[in-house]
Order: sequence, then structure tokens, then C-alpha cells
Amino acid sequence: MRTRTPQNRKFLEYMGSNWAGTKDTLPKKAPVAKFAAERRLAVAQAFKGKVLVFEAGAAKVRSNDTEYLYRAHSAFAHLTGWGSATVPDSVLVIDARGKSPKTKLFFRETAGYNSDEFFAASGIGEFWVGKRPSLKQVSALLDIQTQSLTAYKAFLKTLPKEKIHNLNKDEKLAQFVSELRLVKDEFEIKELRKAVAASVKGFEAAAKSLKQAVGHVRGERIVETAFYAQARIEGNGLGYETISASGAHSCILHWMSNDGPVKKNDLILLDAGVEVDSLYTADVTRTLPVSGKFTDVQRKIYEAVLEAADAAFKVAKPGAKFRDLHDAAMQVIARKTAEWGLIGISAEESLNPEIQLHRRWMVHGTSHHIGLDVHDCAQARREMYIEATLEPGMVFTIEPGLYFHENDLSVPKEYRGIGVRIEDNVLITKTGVENLTAALPRKSKDVEKWLAKFI
Repeated sequence: MRTRTPQNRKFLEYMGSNWAGTKDTLPKKAPVAKFAAERRLAVAQAFKGKVLVFEAGAAKVRSNDTEYLYRAHSAFAHLTGWGSATVPDSVLVIDARGKSPKTKLFFRETAGYNSDEFFAASGIGEFWVGKRPSLKQVSALLDIQTQSLTAYKAFLKTLPKEKIHNLNKDEKLAQFVSELRLVKDEFEIKELRKAVAASVKGFEAAAKSLKQAVGHVRGERIVETAFYAQARIEGNGLGYETISASGAHSCILHWMSNDGPVKKNDLILLDAGVEVDSLYTADVTRTLPVSGKFTDVQRKIYEAVLEAADAAFKVAKPGAKFRDLHDAAMQVIARKTAEWGLIGISAEESLNPEIQLHRRWMVHGTSHHIGLDVHDCAQARREMYIEATLEPGMVFTIEPGLYFHENDLSVPKEYRGIGVRIEDNVLITKTGVENLTAALPRKSKDVEKWLAKFI
């Protein structure tokens, strides 16, 4: 729909008249405000004497004059706590030049009725996209000083150019705010629990959809959309594009077309997560027998992957290295593929960094951090991520897999077309590890028992 509204003076006056006034009710301070303030202080202390700029980002064009559902940049969301309600093009400025840092949040507040933006601007007008909050409302919610976006350019001109550091151009700043999210605070852990709980409901809805999916030419999409409906009901939406991969598609690591059939004797690999309104997301995978029961070969492969996951769980505790998780899982994958006669050498030989034949069937890593991004903290240094020591408050995935492509002549025919991944979200605690996704069954017998409730 395009705007073709008149712009003559009489029409403008008429459109601006006879509107009931609305009271500028101030919200209570959001629980996240305290935590976001602590995060901003940490950034300011690390970059003393500088002015730090964090842009929420503009709405992205999908096609011509239509846009994708808006989502703010993760660093902006982390440092403000604004989440899914963020107004596009907002900018957070942390001025760390003085004794104590000063913060300003610039955004486009709602337009007055006497402005043609109110009804004529299809991208931002209230008639088109709804009422935006006032400066006072956002300030009260987030406990941040606010100013109109119209004043932002003039504000920048008052600053020495050499002092301004924009996240989009400063690698060290991007690295720091990424590493700041490696250990989650109390608020973040609470939001991740919400995301996991919502995702569990999504998996239940997906399991219920399997009956309908069987025999449909695009059965994978029936399962995909069952999860998506819950993601929109329970949260802001999907944390990433869903992988709904049945049969041989389960071997394609990032299969997102989801346009294939679902057959009764297939395994379906569902990798999906709900992003809640705070923008934190879960990242969960379960591999389910469509019939409700694993075949002997499917169970054999599934149990091997589960054993690899359990091995990673055993080393997931404070003091261990992040890389230990992958090493533990790979020892099982190497042993299983050697026992099955797939690699022609011993597991010990294959684990040699110069050989690694077992990796043919699991080329990806075993773990990654999760949070505001599904692959969170991606700009962190290697020594702070892969080589890091696990600490309480870290939240990440454990997700080994085995994928035997349908045209893989190096494996027995009965293995071909079977892909299995089991992915859980875990929290490092003071004493060990908590499986946040424990509400979804992992053991093959428990999976069958759970599916029996839905199919």
C-alpha cells in the first residue's frame, strides 16, 4: 500500500484537528535497567576518555518498499535492555570522558497530530506503524536520559571527532562488548530460561503436527510452521531460521528450505529456538522418529550421538576448558566410527590432529555460546572463547551429531540418509552444569514415550 494522501494546507489542518489527547503515562522502571546500567559502566571504564556510539540499526528492506520485522542490534539491546520494542534508528551514546560516564539515548519519538508524519509517512507515521513512545516514557522505563533523534547530528558536531568510537567501525569496541556477554548476569539467565521454556512448547506443537505432515508434499513446512506459531505466541519470534529436515535432508547441516516430504519411517531433525521479547534466544535440536519408534539402525546411530553428548556434559563444569567439550564428544565419535569399521584405523589414530577421519560425519563444532545472538559473543578473542576456562554464568550448547549422506559410499547402505543431532542448552553453575533443556527428552526410550502423547 502506498501513501497518496493530499498535502494541501486545508487537509493538513483538518487531519491535525479533533483528536482526543492521550495521557503520557510513565511505566515502571524495567528490571533490566539495573543490569544494563552495570554493563554500560563496564564499557565506559574500559574506554575512558572516549565517546562510544551504539546504533540500533535501521529497518531492513525486504522487497522494494516492504521491510523485515525489525530487530535491534544485539550490542544495543544488551546495553539498553530495550528489546523488541526498540524504535528503529535509535542510538545509544556513552560519554566516558569525565569522572563519571554520561549516557544518552536518541530515538524518534512519536509525532504530534499537527505533523504530516502522523498520517503521511508510511515508514514511521502513527497511522501506518502505530504510536511510538515518548521520550519521558522510555527514560522512565530504561532509566536513561533520552533526547529526540532530530538532535543527534547537532550533538555529534559538539564532540571532537577523534574521541568518537562507533561500534560499527571499532574492532576493539566490538570485541569488548562481545566478550562482555560471555558470562551472563541474573537477568540474562532468567530470559534464557524463558526462551527455553517457550521453545519446549514449540517442540511439543511440532510433535503434534507430525501426523498431519506425513504424506504431505511439503511436510517439513508443516512441522516448521507449527513451531513458528508458538514462537510468535510465546515470544518475539524465531531466534534463527528453523531447520526442519526429514529423511536425507537431516544430513544437510543448514537445511532451511524445509520443502520436502515427511515419510513415516523417517527421522526428522528439528533445530529451532524461540527468541523472547528481550531478544534472548534458545537453540535446541531433537531428532525424532516420525513413526514414534526408532528402527534398530536409527537407534544405533542415535545412541552414539547421545553418548557423545553425555561425554561433553561430564566435563562441563567450572575450571574445565571450553574446548574440552568438543574433545570429549569427538573421542566418542572416533571410537564409534572405528568400532563400526568406517574409518579403517583405530580411534586413537583418527584423533591425531593430522588425520581426523571420523570428522567426515561431524564437521561442525560441539558447542557455542547463546544469548542475544544464537551464536553469541562471536567477536570474542579465541583465548576468551575456545581456549577459555568455564565459569559460572556461561550459557552454551552441547550439540554433537552424525550425518550419513544418502550418496556416501564409505558407509553401509542402511546408514545412508540418516542424520542425528541432539542439542541442549546448558548453564555452568558454581558446582557443575545445569541442562536448561532437560524438559525435552534425550534418551531414545524417553523420546518414544514422549512422542506417544502426540502422535
